[in-house]
Amino acid sequence: MANGRVVQTADRTLGSRQLAALLPSEVLARPGYRSLADAVRTLILDGRIALRVRLPAERELAEALGASRATVTGAYDLLRESGYVRSRRGSGTWTELPEGHGAVGAHLLLGSGGYQADGDPGIDLAIAALGAPEDSLTEALAWAAPRLPGLARSPGYHPFGLPDLRSAVAERFTRRGLATRPEQILVTAGAQQAFSLVVSLLCGPGDRVVTENPTYANALDALRHARLRTGSIAVSDAGWDMEIAESTLRQTVPRLAYVVPDFHNPTGLLMPQELRLRLLAATRRTGTWLVVDETIADIALDVPAPAPLASLAPRGGAEHVVTIGSLSKTHWGGLRVGWVRATAKMITELAAVKVAADMTGSVLDQLVAQPLLEGLERTLPARLAQLRGQREALERALERHTPEWSWERGPGGLSLWVDLGEPVGSALAERAGACGVHVGRGARFGVDPGTFEHRLRIPYTLGPELLDEAVRRLAAAFHDGVPLAPAVERPHWVA
Repeated sequence: MANGRVVQTADRTLGSRQLAALLPSEVLARPGYRSLADAVRTLILDGRIALRVRLPAERELAEALGASRATVTGAYDLLRESGYVRSRRGSGTWTELPEGHGAVGAHLLLGSGGYQADGDPGIDLAIAALGAPEDSLTEALAWAAPRLPGLARSPGYHPFGLPDLRSAVAERFTRRGLATRPEQILVTAGAQQAFSLVVSLLCGPGDRVVTENPTYANALDALRHARLRTGSIAVSDAGWDMEIAESTLRQTVPRLAYVVPDFHNPTGLLMPQELRLRLLAATRRTGTWLVVDETIADIALDVPAPAPLASLAPRGGAEHVVTIGSLSKTHWGGLRVGWVRATAKMITELAAVKVAADMTGSVLDQLVAQPLLEGLERTLPARLAQLRGQREALERALERHTPEWSWERGPGGLSLWVDLGEPVGSALAERAGACGVHVGRGARFGVDPGTFEHRLRIPYTLGPELLDEAVRRLAAAFHDGVPLAPAVERPHWVA
Protein backbone atom coordinates (compact mmCIF):
# COMPACT_ATOMS: atom_id res chain seq x y z
CA MET A 1 0.00 0.00 0.00
CA ALA A 2 1.36 3.47 -0.92
CA ASN A 3 -0.40 6.75 -0.19
CA GLY A 4 -3.54 4.79 0.54
CA ARG A 5 -3.48 3.12 -2.88
CA VAL A 6 -2.77 -0.49 -3.72
CA VAL A 7 0.45 -0.91 -5.68
CA GLN A 8 -0.07 -3.48 -8.42
CA THR A 9 2.64 -5.46 -10.14
CA ALA A 10 2.85 -5.17 -13.89
CA ASP A 11 1.31 -7.88 -16.06
CA ARG A 12 4.14 -7.64 -18.61
CA THR A 13 7.11 -5.58 -19.72
CA LEU A 14 7.47 -3.24 -22.68
CA GLY A 15 11.00 -3.31 -24.08
CA SER A 16 12.93 -0.13 -24.84
CA ARG A 17 13.05 -0.84 -28.57
CA GLN A 18 9.34 -1.64 -28.61
CA LEU A 19 8.50 1.66 -26.92
CA ALA A 20 10.82 3.56 -29.24
CA ALA A 21 9.03 2.00 -32.24
CA LEU A 22 5.70 3.32 -30.95
CA LEU A 23 6.87 6.91 -30.56
CA PRO A 24 6.18 9.45 -33.33
CA SER A 25 9.08 10.46 -35.56
CA GLU A 26 9.22 14.04 -34.26
CA VAL A 27 9.87 12.78 -30.74
CA LEU A 28 12.58 10.41 -31.97
CA ALA A 29 14.26 13.16 -33.98
CA ARG A 30 14.61 15.60 -31.07
CA PRO A 31 13.63 13.88 -27.82
CA GLY A 32 12.73 16.38 -25.10
CA TYR A 33 11.36 15.31 -21.76
CA ARG A 34 8.02 17.11 -22.20
CA SER A 35 7.42 15.81 -25.72
CA LEU A 36 8.43 12.31 -24.62
CA ALA A 37 6.03 12.42 -21.67
CA ASP A 38 3.21 13.73 -23.90
CA ALA A 39 3.82 10.98 -26.45
CA VAL A 40 3.78 8.20 -23.84
CA ARG A 41 0.63 9.66 -22.24
CA THR A 42 -1.07 9.68 -25.67
CA LEU A 43 -0.08 6.06 -26.28
CA ILE A 44 -1.62 5.08 -22.93
CA LEU A 45 -4.87 6.94 -23.59
CA ASP A 46 -5.02 5.50 -27.11
CA GLY A 47 -4.70 1.97 -25.75
CA ARG A 48 -1.46 1.30 -27.65
CA ILE A 49 0.32 0.88 -24.31
CA ALA A 50 -1.89 -1.09 -21.97
CA LEU A 51 -2.29 -0.38 -18.27
CA ARG A 52 -0.18 -2.27 -15.71
CA VAL A 53 2.66 -2.63 -18.22
CA ARG A 54 6.20 -2.19 -16.94
CA LEU A 55 8.06 0.51 -18.87
CA PRO A 56 11.74 0.22 -19.78
CA ALA A 57 14.34 1.31 -17.25
CA GLU A 58 15.45 4.91 -17.73
CA ARG A 59 18.96 4.00 -18.87
CA GLU A 60 17.72 1.42 -21.39
CA LEU A 61 15.16 3.78 -22.92
CA ALA A 62 17.71 6.61 -23.11
CA GLU A 63 20.08 4.33 -25.06
CA ALA A 64 17.29 3.21 -27.42
CA LEU A 65 16.28 6.83 -28.10
CA GLY A 66 19.81 8.22 -28.32
CA ALA A 67 18.81 10.69 -25.62
CA SER A 68 20.27 11.62 -22.26
CA ARG A 69 19.14 9.77 -19.18
CA ALA A 70 18.05 13.13 -17.74
CA THR A 71 15.54 13.45 -20.61
CA VAL A 72 13.94 10.10 -19.80
CA THR A 73 14.04 10.78 -16.05
CA GLY A 74 12.28 14.12 -16.61
CA ALA A 75 9.62 12.46 -18.78
CA TYR A 76 8.96 9.74 -16.21
CA ASP A 77 8.75 12.39 -13.48
CA LEU A 78 6.08 14.28 -15.47
CA LEU A 79 4.15 11.09 -16.07
CA ARG A 80 4.28 10.24 -12.36
CA GLU A 81 3.13 13.73 -11.37
CA SER A 82 0.16 13.52 -13.75
CA GLY A 83 -0.77 10.01 -12.60
CA TYR A 84 0.00 8.08 -15.80
CA VAL A 85 2.79 5.93 -14.35
CA ARG A 86 3.73 4.71 -10.91
CA SER A 87 7.14 3.66 -9.66
CA ARG A 88 8.44 1.71 -6.70
CA ARG A 89 12.08 1.23 -5.82
CA GLY A 90 13.22 -2.18 -7.00
CA SER A 91 10.01 -2.86 -8.93
CA GLY A 92 10.31 -0.41 -11.82
CA THR A 93 7.77 1.91 -13.44
CA TRP A 94 4.44 0.78 -14.83
CA THR A 95 1.50 2.45 -16.52
CA GLU A 96 -1.79 3.47 -14.93
CA LEU A 97 -4.39 6.21 -15.18
CA PRO A 98 -4.90 9.17 -12.86
CA GLU A 99 -6.99 8.38 -9.79
CA GLY A 100 -10.71 8.60 -10.53
CA HIS A 101 -10.21 8.53 -14.30
CA GLY A 102 -12.46 5.97 -15.94
CA ALA A 103 -14.50 4.96 -12.89
CA VAL A 104 -17.45 2.81 -13.86
CA GLY A 105 -21.01 3.67 -13.02
CA ALA A 106 -24.35 2.23 -14.05
CA HIS A 107 -25.89 3.71 -17.18
CA LEU A 108 -27.86 1.50 -19.54
CA LEU A 109 -28.76 2.77 -22.99
CA LEU A 110 -31.34 0.77 -24.88
CA GLY A 111 -31.58 0.38 -28.63
CA SER A 112 -33.63 2.42 -31.10
CA GLY A 113 -36.49 4.26 -29.50
CA GLY A 114 -35.14 3.73 -25.99
CA TYR A 115 -34.53 7.43 -25.38
CA GLN A 116 -36.85 10.38 -25.20
CA ALA A 117 -35.72 14.02 -25.04
CA ASP A 118 -38.39 16.71 -25.07
CA GLY A 119 -40.67 14.46 -27.12
CA ASP A 120 -37.88 13.70 -29.61
CA PRO A 121 -37.53 9.93 -30.18
CA GLY A 122 -33.80 10.41 -30.70
CA ILE A 123 -31.33 9.08 -33.23
CA ASP A 124 -29.62 5.84 -32.25
CA LEU A 125 -25.94 5.66 -33.23
CA ALA A 126 -25.16 3.20 -30.45
CA ILE A 127 -26.28 0.22 -32.54
CA ALA A 128 -24.09 -0.75 -35.49
CA ALA A 129 -26.64 -2.92 -37.29
CA LEU A 130 -29.15 -2.63 -40.11
CA GLY A 131 -32.85 -3.24 -40.00
CA ALA A 132 -34.16 -6.46 -41.52
CA PRO A 133 -34.27 -6.82 -45.34
CA GLU A 134 -38.04 -7.00 -45.68
CA ASP A 135 -38.26 -8.89 -48.97
CA SER A 136 -35.78 -11.58 -47.90
CA LEU A 137 -37.39 -11.95 -44.49
CA THR A 138 -40.86 -12.25 -46.04
CA GLU A 139 -39.60 -14.94 -48.43
CA ALA A 140 -37.89 -16.82 -45.58
CA LEU A 141 -41.05 -16.76 -43.47
CA ALA A 142 -43.05 -18.06 -46.43
CA TRP A 143 -40.49 -20.85 -46.91
CA ALA A 144 -40.56 -21.76 -43.21
CA ALA A 145 -44.35 -21.72 -42.70
CA PRO A 146 -45.23 -25.04 -44.41
CA ARG A 147 -42.23 -26.78 -42.82
CA LEU A 148 -43.00 -25.74 -39.25
CA PRO A 149 -45.93 -28.15 -38.66
CA GLY A 150 -43.69 -31.14 -39.36
CA LEU A 151 -41.15 -29.95 -36.81
CA ALA A 152 -43.90 -29.07 -34.35
CA ARG A 153 -44.90 -32.73 -34.10
CA SER A 154 -41.57 -33.41 -32.35
CA PRO A 155 -40.72 -32.25 -28.79
CA GLY A 156 -38.74 -29.35 -30.33
CA TYR A 157 -35.50 -29.80 -28.45
CA HIS A 158 -32.41 -29.58 -30.66
CA PRO A 159 -29.46 -28.82 -28.36
CA PHE A 160 -26.96 -28.73 -31.25
CA GLY A 161 -29.32 -26.81 -33.53
CA LEU A 162 -31.57 -27.91 -36.39
CA PRO A 163 -29.65 -30.47 -38.48
CA ASP A 164 -30.40 -28.75 -41.79
CA LEU A 165 -29.19 -25.40 -40.48
CA ARG A 166 -25.99 -26.96 -39.11
CA SER A 167 -25.41 -28.46 -42.55
CA ALA A 168 -26.02 -25.08 -44.22
CA VAL A 169 -23.52 -23.33 -41.92
CA ALA A 170 -20.94 -26.09 -42.46
CA GLU A 171 -21.41 -25.96 -46.22
CA ARG A 172 -20.86 -22.21 -46.26
CA PHE A 173 -17.59 -22.56 -44.30
CA THR A 174 -16.49 -25.19 -46.82
CA ARG A 175 -17.34 -22.93 -49.79
CA ARG A 176 -15.28 -20.17 -48.18
CA GLY A 177 -12.22 -22.41 -47.97
CA LEU A 178 -12.48 -24.10 -44.57
CA ALA A 179 -13.63 -27.71 -44.88
CA THR A 180 -16.28 -28.22 -42.19
CA ARG A 181 -18.65 -31.03 -41.21
CA PRO A 182 -22.08 -30.44 -39.61
CA GLU A 183 -20.85 -32.03 -36.36
CA GLN A 184 -18.36 -29.16 -36.10
CA ILE A 185 -21.20 -26.62 -35.83
CA LEU A 186 -23.22 -25.57 -32.79
CA VAL A 187 -26.16 -23.23 -33.41
CA THR A 188 -26.54 -20.55 -30.73
CA ALA A 189 -28.79 -17.61 -29.89
CA GLY A 190 -26.49 -15.12 -31.61
CA ALA A 191 -22.74 -14.61 -31.58
CA GLN A 192 -22.77 -13.12 -28.09
CA GLN A 193 -24.13 -16.36 -26.65
CA ALA A 194 -21.60 -18.27 -28.74
CA PHE A 195 -18.74 -16.27 -27.24
CA SER A 196 -20.09 -16.56 -23.70
CA LEU A 197 -20.39 -20.33 -24.05
CA VAL A 198 -16.83 -20.63 -25.35
CA VAL A 199 -15.49 -18.49 -22.50
CA SER A 200 -17.49 -20.50 -19.96
CA LEU A 201 -16.11 -23.78 -21.29
CA LEU A 202 -12.48 -22.80 -21.76
CA CYS A 203 -11.79 -20.32 -18.96
CA GLY A 204 -12.09 -20.11 -15.20
CA PRO A 205 -12.05 -17.07 -12.89
CA GLY A 206 -8.62 -15.46 -12.84
CA ASP A 207 -7.43 -16.94 -16.14
CA ARG A 208 -5.55 -14.63 -18.47
CA VAL A 209 -7.09 -13.66 -21.80
CA VAL A 210 -6.07 -11.14 -24.44
CA THR A 211 -8.20 -9.10 -26.79
CA GLU A 212 -7.60 -6.39 -29.31
CA ASN A 213 -7.68 -2.86 -27.94
CA PRO A 214 -10.13 -1.36 -28.86
CA THR A 215 -12.53 -4.23 -29.34
CA TYR A 216 -16.20 -5.19 -29.30
CA ALA A 217 -17.62 -3.78 -26.09
CA ASN A 218 -20.02 -6.62 -25.31
CA ALA A 219 -17.21 -9.17 -25.60
CA LEU A 220 -15.31 -7.19 -22.97
CA ASP A 221 -18.40 -7.31 -20.76
CA ALA A 222 -18.52 -11.10 -21.09
CA LEU A 223 -14.86 -11.39 -20.08
CA ARG A 224 -15.34 -9.10 -17.07
CA HIS A 225 -18.44 -11.01 -16.01
CA ALA A 226 -16.37 -14.22 -16.10
CA ARG A 227 -13.80 -12.49 -13.82
CA LEU A 228 -10.91 -12.99 -16.23
CA ARG A 229 -7.65 -11.03 -16.32
CA THR A 230 -7.59 -9.18 -19.62
CA GLY A 231 -4.50 -8.13 -21.57
CA SER A 232 -4.49 -6.35 -24.89
CA ILE A 233 -3.22 -6.26 -28.47
CA ALA A 234 -3.07 -2.68 -29.74
CA VAL A 235 -5.03 -1.80 -32.88
CA SER A 236 -4.30 1.69 -34.18
CA ASP A 237 -5.36 3.45 -37.37
CA ALA A 238 -2.36 1.72 -38.97
CA GLY A 239 -3.58 -1.74 -37.91
CA TRP A 240 -2.45 -4.49 -35.54
CA ASP A 241 0.89 -4.25 -33.74
CA MET A 242 1.76 -7.91 -34.16
CA GLU A 243 5.24 -7.58 -32.64
CA ILE A 244 3.72 -6.46 -29.34
CA ALA A 245 0.96 -9.05 -29.73
CA GLU A 246 3.55 -11.82 -30.01
CA SER A 247 5.42 -10.37 -27.02
CA THR A 248 2.21 -10.25 -24.99
CA LEU A 249 1.41 -13.87 -25.82
CA ARG A 250 4.94 -14.99 -24.87
CA GLN A 251 4.97 -13.10 -21.59
CA THR A 252 1.44 -13.79 -20.35
CA VAL A 253 0.67 -17.20 -22.00
CA PRO A 254 -3.07 -16.46 -21.94
CA ARG A 255 -5.72 -19.15 -21.90
CA LEU A 256 -7.69 -17.47 -24.69
CA ALA A 257 -7.25 -14.73 -27.30
CA TYR A 258 -10.29 -13.02 -28.84
CA VAL A 259 -9.92 -11.20 -32.17
CA VAL A 260 -12.12 -9.59 -34.83
CA PRO A 261 -9.75 -9.72 -37.83
CA ASP A 262 -12.42 -9.18 -40.49
CA PHE A 263 -13.50 -5.52 -40.63
CA HIS A 264 -12.67 -5.09 -36.99
CA ASN A 265 -15.21 -3.55 -34.62
CA PRO A 266 -14.91 -0.58 -34.11
CA THR A 267 -12.20 0.41 -36.66
CA GLY A 268 -13.37 -1.45 -39.78
CA LEU A 269 -9.81 -2.66 -40.49
CA LEU A 270 -8.95 -5.96 -42.18
CA MET A 271 -6.04 -7.97 -40.78
CA PRO A 272 -3.48 -8.75 -43.53
CA GLN A 273 -2.74 -12.39 -44.30
CA GLU A 274 0.85 -12.12 -43.04
CA LEU A 275 -0.38 -11.03 -39.61
CA ARG A 276 -3.01 -13.77 -39.57
CA LEU A 277 -0.31 -16.37 -40.11
CA ARG A 278 1.81 -14.86 -37.34
CA LEU A 279 -1.17 -14.82 -34.97
CA LEU A 280 -1.99 -18.44 -35.75
CA ALA A 281 1.60 -19.48 -35.11
CA ALA A 282 1.98 -17.41 -31.93
CA THR A 283 -1.20 -18.74 -30.31
CA ARG A 284 -0.30 -22.29 -31.26
CA ARG A 285 3.15 -21.90 -29.65
CA THR A 286 1.67 -20.66 -26.37
CA GLY A 287 -1.19 -23.17 -26.30
CA THR A 288 -3.72 -20.32 -26.43
CA TRP A 289 -7.24 -20.87 -27.72
CA LEU A 290 -7.81 -18.40 -30.57
CA VAL A 291 -11.43 -17.24 -30.77
CA VAL A 292 -12.15 -15.55 -34.10
CA ASP A 293 -15.29 -13.39 -34.33
CA GLU A 294 -16.56 -13.44 -37.93
CA THR A 295 -19.79 -11.56 -37.23
CA ILE A 296 -18.81 -8.77 -39.63
CA ALA A 297 -16.77 -10.85 -42.10
CA ASP A 298 -19.38 -10.51 -44.87
CA ILE A 299 -19.55 -6.71 -44.64
CA ALA A 300 -16.82 -6.32 -47.27
CA LEU A 301 -17.33 -2.91 -48.86
CA ASP A 302 -14.08 -2.24 -50.75
CA VAL A 303 -12.37 -5.64 -50.96
CA PRO A 304 -13.47 -9.26 -51.43
CA ALA A 305 -14.74 -11.01 -48.32
CA PRO A 306 -11.85 -12.82 -46.62
CA ALA A 307 -11.49 -16.57 -46.20
CA PRO A 308 -11.84 -17.86 -42.63
CA LEU A 309 -8.70 -17.22 -40.62
CA ALA A 310 -8.55 -20.90 -39.61
CA SER A 311 -8.27 -21.89 -43.28
CA LEU A 312 -4.72 -20.47 -43.36
CA ALA A 313 -3.42 -22.99 -40.84
CA PRO A 314 -1.56 -26.07 -42.09
CA ARG A 315 -3.38 -29.40 -41.89
CA GLY A 316 -4.09 -30.15 -38.25
CA GLY A 317 -2.83 -26.71 -37.20
CA ALA A 318 -6.19 -25.05 -36.57
CA GLU A 319 -7.58 -27.23 -33.80
CA HIS A 320 -6.94 -24.41 -31.33
CA VAL A 321 -9.07 -22.01 -33.42
CA VAL A 322 -12.72 -21.45 -32.53
CA THR A 323 -14.78 -19.41 -35.01
CA ILE A 324 -18.05 -17.68 -34.16
CA GLY A 325 -20.54 -15.89 -36.39
CA SER A 326 -24.18 -14.90 -36.76
CA LEU A 327 -26.82 -13.38 -39.03
CA SER A 328 -27.15 -10.24 -36.89
CA LYS A 329 -25.09 -7.92 -39.08
CA THR A 330 -25.91 -9.34 -42.52
CA HIS A 331 -29.63 -9.72 -41.86
CA TRP A 332 -31.20 -8.72 -38.55
CA GLY A 333 -30.23 -8.57 -34.89
CA GLY A 334 -33.77 -9.57 -33.94
CA LEU A 335 -33.18 -12.98 -35.49
CA ARG A 336 -31.16 -14.57 -32.71
CA VAL A 337 -29.19 -17.13 -34.70
CA GLY A 338 -25.44 -17.56 -34.41
CA TRP A 339 -22.97 -20.43 -34.44
CA VAL A 340 -19.67 -21.83 -33.26
CA ARG A 341 -17.31 -23.72 -35.55
CA ALA A 342 -14.76 -25.90 -33.70
CA THR A 343 -13.69 -29.52 -33.36
CA ALA A 344 -16.50 -32.04 -33.03
CA LYS A 345 -15.32 -32.84 -29.50
CA MET A 346 -15.51 -29.22 -28.42
CA ILE A 347 -18.93 -28.80 -30.04
CA THR A 348 -20.23 -31.67 -27.89
CA GLU A 349 -18.78 -30.05 -24.78
CA LEU A 350 -20.23 -26.65 -25.72
CA ALA A 351 -23.66 -28.20 -26.30
CA ALA A 352 -23.61 -29.55 -22.75
CA VAL A 353 -22.84 -26.05 -21.44
CA LYS A 354 -25.61 -24.59 -23.60
CA VAL A 355 -28.20 -27.11 -22.39
CA ALA A 356 -27.48 -26.05 -18.82
CA ALA A 357 -28.17 -22.44 -19.83
CA ASP A 358 -31.19 -22.58 -22.15
CA MET A 359 -31.94 -26.21 -23.13
CA THR A 360 -32.41 -25.42 -26.83
CA GLY A 361 -32.67 -22.58 -29.32
CA SER A 362 -35.79 -21.28 -31.04
CA VAL A 363 -36.85 -23.73 -33.76
CA LEU A 364 -38.77 -21.02 -35.62
CA ASP A 365 -35.81 -18.63 -35.71
CA GLN A 366 -33.53 -21.40 -36.98
CA LEU A 367 -36.03 -22.47 -39.61
CA VAL A 368 -36.28 -18.90 -40.91
CA ALA A 369 -32.49 -18.56 -40.82
CA GLN A 370 -31.81 -21.46 -43.17
CA PRO A 371 -33.05 -19.87 -46.44
CA LEU A 372 -31.54 -16.53 -45.42
CA LEU A 373 -28.11 -18.13 -45.01
CA GLU A 374 -28.41 -20.20 -48.18
CA GLY A 375 -29.46 -17.12 -50.18
CA LEU A 376 -26.81 -14.79 -48.73
CA GLU A 377 -24.79 -14.42 -51.93
CA ARG A 378 -27.95 -13.34 -53.74
CA THR A 379 -29.17 -10.77 -51.20
CA LEU A 380 -25.92 -9.41 -49.77
CA PRO A 381 -24.79 -7.21 -52.72
CA ALA A 382 -27.76 -4.86 -52.30
CA ARG A 383 -27.07 -4.55 -48.56
CA LEU A 384 -23.43 -3.72 -49.23
CA ALA A 385 -24.36 -1.12 -51.85
CA GLN A 386 -26.70 0.48 -49.31
CA LEU A 387 -23.93 0.59 -46.72
CA ARG A 388 -21.44 2.14 -49.17
CA GLY A 389 -23.88 4.93 -49.91
CA GLN A 390 -24.57 5.53 -46.22
CA ARG A 391 -20.85 5.52 -45.41
CA GLU A 392 -20.32 8.24 -48.02
CA ALA A 393 -23.22 10.19 -46.54
CA LEU A 394 -21.73 9.97 -43.05
CA GLU A 395 -18.32 11.10 -44.27
CA ARG A 396 -19.86 14.06 -46.10
CA ALA A 397 -21.76 15.02 -42.95
CA LEU A 398 -18.60 14.83 -40.83
CA GLU A 399 -16.64 16.90 -43.33
CA ARG A 400 -19.43 19.49 -43.41
CA HIS A 401 -20.21 19.80 -39.69
CA THR A 402 -17.01 18.69 -37.90
CA PRO A 403 -14.02 19.31 -40.20
CA GLU A 404 -11.64 19.17 -37.22
CA TRP A 405 -12.45 15.49 -36.57
CA SER A 406 -10.56 12.74 -38.40
CA TRP A 407 -10.91 9.04 -39.19
CA GLU A 408 -9.42 6.28 -41.32
CA ARG A 409 -11.86 4.53 -43.63
CA GLY A 410 -11.61 0.77 -43.23
CA PRO A 411 -12.35 -1.51 -46.22
CA GLY A 412 -15.50 -2.85 -44.57
CA GLY A 413 -17.55 -3.01 -41.42
CA LEU A 414 -20.38 -0.86 -40.17
CA SER A 415 -18.82 2.17 -38.49
CA LEU A 416 -16.17 4.88 -38.49
CA TRP A 417 -13.76 5.18 -35.54
CA VAL A 418 -13.66 8.96 -35.26
CA ASP A 419 -10.85 10.90 -33.59
CA LEU A 420 -12.16 14.05 -31.87
CA GLY A 421 -8.69 15.49 -31.38
CA GLU A 422 -9.15 15.85 -27.62
CA PRO A 423 -10.15 13.46 -24.79
CA VAL A 424 -13.79 14.51 -24.44
CA GLY A 425 -15.64 11.51 -25.88
CA SER A 426 -17.62 10.63 -22.76
CA ALA A 427 -18.54 14.24 -22.06
CA LEU A 428 -19.61 14.73 -25.67
CA ALA A 429 -21.71 11.54 -25.65
CA GLU A 430 -23.40 12.75 -22.46
CA ARG A 431 -24.14 16.14 -23.97
CA ALA A 432 -25.28 14.57 -27.26
CA GLY A 433 -27.73 12.39 -25.33
CA ALA A 434 -29.46 15.53 -24.15
CA CYS A 435 -29.79 16.45 -27.84
CA GLY A 436 -31.39 13.12 -28.66
CA VAL A 437 -28.38 11.35 -30.18
CA HIS A 438 -27.04 8.12 -28.68
CA VAL A 439 -23.48 7.35 -29.68
CA GLY A 440 -20.81 4.82 -28.71
CA ARG A 441 -18.17 6.66 -26.72
CA GLY A 442 -14.67 5.41 -27.41
CA ALA A 443 -13.96 4.49 -23.80
CA ARG A 444 -16.64 1.81 -24.04
CA PHE A 445 -14.44 -0.15 -26.45
CA GLY A 446 -11.21 -0.01 -24.42
CA VAL A 447 -9.82 -2.88 -22.40
CA ASP A 448 -8.81 -0.40 -19.70
CA PRO A 449 -11.47 2.09 -18.47
CA GLY A 450 -10.57 5.66 -19.35
CA THR A 451 -8.75 4.96 -22.60
CA PHE A 452 -9.98 6.08 -26.06
CA GLU A 453 -11.62 9.17 -24.57
CA HIS A 454 -10.76 11.03 -27.79
CA ARG A 455 -12.85 8.64 -29.91
CA LEU A 456 -16.44 8.00 -30.92
CA ARG A 457 -17.73 5.01 -32.85
CA ILE A 458 -20.23 6.31 -35.41
CA PRO A 459 -22.03 3.65 -37.48
CA TYR A 460 -23.39 4.30 -40.97
CA THR A 461 -26.37 1.97 -40.60
CA LEU A 462 -29.01 4.71 -40.76
CA GLY A 463 -30.28 6.59 -43.82
CA PRO A 464 -28.36 9.62 -45.18
CA GLU A 465 -30.81 12.22 -43.84
CA LEU A 466 -30.75 10.78 -40.32
CA LEU A 467 -26.95 10.54 -40.41
CA ASP A 468 -26.63 14.17 -41.41
CA GLU A 469 -29.01 15.28 -38.67
CA ALA A 470 -27.19 13.14 -36.11
CA VAL A 471 -23.82 14.63 -37.01
CA ARG A 472 -25.32 18.13 -36.99
CA ARG A 473 -26.47 17.56 -33.41
CA LEU A 474 -23.12 16.06 -32.42
CA ALA A 475 -21.37 19.09 -33.90
CA ALA A 476 -23.68 21.47 -32.04
CA ALA A 477 -22.89 19.68 -28.78
CA PHE A 478 -19.16 19.72 -29.54
CA HIS A 479 -19.09 23.40 -30.50
CA ASP A 480 -21.25 24.54 -27.58
CA GLY A 481 -19.73 27.55 -25.85
CA VAL A 482 -19.38 25.58 -22.60
CA PRO A 483 -16.07 23.64 -22.66
CA LEU A 484 -16.28 19.86 -22.63
CA ALA A 485 -14.46 18.60 -19.57
CA PRO A 486 -12.99 15.09 -19.58
CA ALA A 487 -15.73 12.93 -18.10
CA VAL A 488 -15.82 9.84 -15.93
CA GLU A 489 -16.86 6.93 -18.13
CA ARG A 490 -20.37 5.61 -17.63
CA PRO A 491 -20.68 2.65 -19.98
CA HIS A 492 -23.78 2.09 -22.03
CA TRP A 493 -25.13 -0.70 -24.16
CA VAL A 494 -23.81 -0.93 -27.70
CA ALA A 495 -23.93 -3.53 -30.46
